[in-house]
Amino acid sequence: MRDHEIIELYWARNESAITATAEKYGNYCHTIAYNILRNKEDAEECANDTYLGAWNSIPPQRPNRLSIYLGKITRNLALNRYKRYTAEKRGHGQVVLALSELEACVPSETTVEQTVRRK
Repeated sequence: MRDHEIIELYWARNESAITATAEKYGNYCHTIAYNILRNKEDAEECANDTYLGAWNSIPPQRPNRLSIYLGKITRNLALNRYKRYTAEKRGHGQVVLALSELEACVPSETTVEQTVRRK
C-alpha cells in the first residue's frame, strides 16, 4: 500500500491504517527504537506506541513523507524512554556497575578457619 493511501486511511479514521503502517514500517520503526534502547521488548513497545502517536496526530497533520514522520515519532519515544531509564534517580544507568562493585563484599563459601587450616 502506498503512503498516501495509508494517510487517507488515517484521515478516514479507518483502523486498518494501523495494520497497514505496521506491515510497511514495522521493521523500520523497530530498528530505530532498538538502535537507541538496545532492548527488543522496549523497541517493540516503542513501535506500537508509534502507531498510536500517528493515529492521534495525523488527522490534524498531513505528513509529506510517512516514513520520516513515523521515524521521528519513534525516535522521540525511544529517546524519552532512554532518558527515563538513565535518569539520575535511577543511577544514570550505572546499576550494573554498582552491583559488580558489591560482588567484592559478598562473603565466600569458605570460612576464615577453613582458610587458616589449609595454609
